[in-house]
Amino acid sequence: MTRISQVTYEDVAAAHERIRAHVVRTPVLSSAAIDAHTGARVFFKCENLQNMGAFKSRGAFNALSQLSAEEKRRGVLAYSSGNHAQAVALAAKTLGLKAVIVMPEDAPKVKLEGTRSHGAEVVLYRKGESREELSRKIARERNLAVIPPFDHPHIVAGQGTAAKELFEETGALDYLLVPCGGGGLLSGSALAARRLSPGCKVVGVEPAAGDDANRSFREKKLVKIAVPDTIADGAKTQALGEVTFPLVLENVDEMTSVSDDALLRAMFFLWEKLRTVVEPTGALAACALFERQVSASGKRVGVVLSGGNVDLRWAAGILGSRP
Repeated sequence: MTRISQVTYEDVAAAHERIRAHVVRTPVLSSAAIDAHTGARVFFKCENLQNMGAFKSRGAFNALSQLSAEEKRRGVLAYSSGNHAQAVALAAKTLGLKAVIVMPEDAPKVKLEGTRSHGAEVVLYRKGESREELSRKIARERNLAVIPPFDHPHIVAGQGTAAKELFEETGALDYLLVPCGGGGLLSGSALAARRLSPGCKVVGVEPAAGDDANRSFREKKLVKIAVPDTIADGAKTQALGEVTFPLVLENVDEMTSVSDDALLRAMFFLWEKLRTVVEPTGALAACALFERQVSASGKRVGVVLSGGNVDLRWAAGILGSRP
């Protein structure tokens, strides 16, 4: 296939200037206990402390702010299991736009409530229904601009600003580990790594039950899977996109995956040692490090914690059932 990059580092840098007054420059945390556990010097970019609790604020605001005046007047539609939904709802509220969000009826309660709290209209769909078809139907009927969760140049550029900030604080790194769902955060982060730390190896991490990006990366063709059954609800994507797939092939060094059991261990380990709440999807990259899926001993490692919107009642139940 002919690979044409639709996003460049210059787009990431421009997005950073565009959104910086509207998103949080999240902290970079470290832990002596985690360094000792991994044998590496680890820097965590805490997007779980971002507006609405996830990195998605970056891409959403970058995309909505570049809509035409007519598109802004009509309003926007997004489809998401949670974090992109909340991000678009918040960005629309900030910019004074109408927002309709299509979400699964079994989306985490904390994410449904968060989306509604920003004034968006939520339309629920049942398991087995196509959210894309429903979204196209609503957008057509109401004449709304569709803001996809990952497969759009403005979304990718916005997400890449998280890694840009990380490198500005840490300097060069040996590894950058990034969670992967649809590849927006991963591809944008890889663009930042290529410019700001050229020797850095970029590793994308998926849940094992949803390893479409791993397969696509190794087979060098876009692989689509069934909706995966995983606790990493933010990574229940079926395939990378037409924008993100070429960027991942061109700029990512390795892909790996982790089991849900390992993911739970990693999430609670982060809660205990880093003293910050991270959701399962947000812990994907850290999990790969803790499971020693990269040779990190003696290295400087950046880890993106992509989100922290976890249902604490669910987490309490899991903790209560653990030996």
